[in-house]
Amino acid sequence: MVTLQIEHPVPSYAGWKQAFDSDPVGRQQSGVRRYRVLRPVDNPNFVMIELDFDSLGEAEAMLAALRALWGRVEGTVMSNPQVRLAEIMEAGEY
Repeated sequence: MVTLQIEHPVPSYAGWKQAFDSDPVGRQQSGVRRYRVLRPVDNPNFVMIELDFDSLGEAEAMLAALRALWGRVEGTVMSNPQVRLAEIMEAGEY
């Protein structure tokens, strides 16, 4: 499994969340198996998103779609996205 990790500041979490919930890139249709939205407890205007995929190819295709989207909304909904692709090596729950 591959995770696409994204983090960036937002001018308004509520505004960003509305845009995220509208799902302009079609997460499920693009192969996202699970997602997590995180926010630092000390910064309500910053988000971290993790999108899980079965394959690297699906994650790379989503990243390309997101970069196209970000080019249209940079500075309004979010800014300066930082991304990384990571392979899940181990997971556990207690």
